Amino acid sequence: METLNIESLIADLALILSLGAISAIIFKLLKQPVVLGYIVAGFLASPHFTFMPTVADDGNIKFWAQIGIIVLLFSLGLEFSFKKLLNVGGSAIITALIIVLGMTGVGFVTGRLLELSTINCLFLGGMLSMSSTTIIIKALGDLNMKTRKFVPGVIAVLIVEDLFAVVMMVVLSSVAINNTVDSGEMIQSILWLLFFLIVCFTVGMFVIPSLFNRFRKLISDELMLIISMGLCFLMAIFAVKSGFSMALGAFVMGSILAGTSKAEHIERVVQPVKDLFGAVFFISVGMMVNPSVIAQYWETIALLSIVVVVGMILFGTFGMLATGQPLKNAMESGFCLTQIGEFAFIIASLGMSLGVLHPALYPIVVAVSVITTFFTPFFIKSAVPCYNWVERMLPKRLSLLLNGYSRTASEGEKPRSNKLWSAILKRYLIRMVLYTVITITLILLVREYFIPFMQGTVLGEKWGKFVATLVTLAGLSPFIYAIIAPPVKKSEREQLIASSGNVSYVPIVVMFLVGLLVAMELLLGLFWGNYSSTVSVVSVIVIMVLMAVVFAPVLRKRINEIETHFIGNFNERDLRRTGRNTSLVSDLHLAYIRVGQACPFAGEKLVNANLRHNYGVNVVSIQRGEQRYLIPTKEMRILPGDIIGIIGNDDQIQHLLPLVEAQEIAGARSAAGEVEFTHFTLSEESPLIGKSLAQARLHEDFSTLLISLQRGPENFISPSPELRFFPGDVLWIVGDTTKYKQLK
Repeated sequence: METLNIESLIADLALILSLGAISAIIFKLLKQPVVLGYIVAGFLASPHFTFMPTVADDGNIKFWAQIGIIVLLFSLGLEFSFKKLLNVGGSAIITALIIVLGMTGVGFVTGRLLELSTINCLFLGGMLSMSSTTIIIKALGDLNMKTRKFVPGVIAVLIVEDLFAVVMMVVLSSVAINNTVDSGEMIQSILWLLFFLIVCFTVGMFVIPSLFNRFRKLISDELMLIISMGLCFLMAIFAVKSGFSMALGAFVMGSILAGTSKAEHIERVVQPVKDLFGAVFFISVGMMVNPSVIAQYWETIALLSIVVVVGMILFGTFGMLATGQPLKNAMESGFCLTQIGEFAFIIASLGMSLGVLHPALYPIVVAVSVITTFFTPFFIKSAVPCYNWVERMLPKRLSLLLNGYSRTASEGEKPRSNKLWSAILKRYLIRMVLYTVITITLILLVREYFIPFMQGTVLGEKWGKFVATLVTLAGLSPFIYAIIAPPVKKSEREQLIASSGNVSYVPIVVMFLVGLLVAMELLLGLFWGNYSSTVSVVSVIVIMVLMAVVFAPVLRKRINEIETHFIGNFNERDLRRTGRNTSLVSDLHLAYIRVGQACPFAGEKLVNANLRHNYGVNVVSIQRGEQRYLIPTKEMRILPGDIIGIIGNDDQIQHLLPLVEAQEIAGARSAAGEVEFTHFTLSEESPLIGKSLAQARLHEDFSTLLISLQRGPENFISPSPELRFFPGDVLWIVGDTTKYKQLK
């Protein structure tokens, strides 16, 4: 039995983390992405660089890297949420599909030109089709472009790309294991993936938020970290048992937790774990960089880099144009996507672990990622000049055609009745798929475990099977009823009549008949094999009649309760922010909002913020870390990161939300740097010690404004010219980030 060498494990971890820290600092000073620093650190720690100590055992790093992949995808899932996917709309899905299919095809053709095998061409196409969410968001933040008009569309496309990447990993795994491209098996793999996602999402959203709410008073930061990571690893194991990868399970659990009201809390406590193991993963990627391979394949690296940049610009721009974006927004979006990142490494790691990826491809892809990442800010900044050139060169007729298409796509309105029928059909399909998957899952579990268990009890084989079937029918009946009943509300019928004068009942009848056939098939699946065909068919018919005539009101009430509970959990995060799930009297709600860095009254006392007079709301609680202050005094200050509980009506809360949650100060960019609201503690060596505020010349020398001085846990002192500074004072300031740091 192989034993674990603890000493070498710790020594290797110490080496790579030390090198990672040094490289990260250097790359931060050079204003380059930290990810590149980690990759460089991995190269320095690898056996390919002989001028420094190297890791003792590659297996140690692979062990940490596997944990890194799980934690990294869990964190990506926390930023994803299924609700966010539903909100991005069809345009983001179409654009992402164009990019992924286009780049996968180009990558496959490029692989053929490089004389790679079919499976390697597929993996290469997958690796080249995924832009880096982390790097793009970081670059947009560094360039102060997060508020630009095109950015929300880019973020939506990146979200969908992340989902496509997960699907691609499943498909590539299936292809690699079977060593062939079988369309039937690929479709089966995708359907099984969708089945897995629906089951996990439904059960997770129904159970987890409810447990969080029930035990919320007991959950500290420590316990939240343990719970969230425990759920992450449990889902990872469940995914493996279901035939998928651990990374997929971690991603799914992150997406489930992203929809809960504890999402921000989980992100905060998991962040250090993500930073640690994410760094280890990227360092392990750097260890795969082999200079001799790069020197040997420099032409391939250059070719693939050009393919990524040109392909992403063309497909990204075309995808945005196809969904009705103006040419300028489309080009700015396309120029943002000119790199490959974390999912390329993960797909490459998958290929290596399955033993199908050519060993040289990994360091080649890493080199391509480094090159394209390095030039990402340059391409983002060059988008507008390139657009100006294209606009000058574009034929006038084509320019008018593009502008007309964009306006038509953005301004086109469907008739009211068509929009209402579309909403009804969408709800019907979602309910049909959701309840069908739930019913199939329960029937499979019952046939596999529950019926044999009941037959092994004192009831015996015959009565045990009968009781198990009866209990199962009672549990399934609300879902069967929901599959049959068309989801058309009374208010919607009235709207249809008002808009078109009458209601066509043909779609409703079709939905009812389709639902009836599906429900009968599902019930036959429960009876078939346990009872004769005659008994099964007669039983299904009798059950349908009883559900329609006798139990319909009860079943309708029960499914409404289930849906209300599920939708409440699904929308819990937004409901908590807006307070719509906590109605008090009339139109008043209790909402909990996190204070952002750019909140206009951050740092102010409640009496000075005057929220009741300015916004019509009342502050009833302030939560700071684990400390919660109920009915805070007027002298208490509102600080960034606080969660304030406010009471107001819908309009008041909706008006206040963007102000309180603001993260960036409008116009906060100066010639020298950025304006930021922050705080820090004065050390013994600070040049301010012993000086008064007037002598400190904060405004003149440091472009900094002192908002408040904190001396003690709750002792906040308003600034005055005579105020003197002492070691341990906490300064709450607004200032130029390039200058106020000298004060520390």
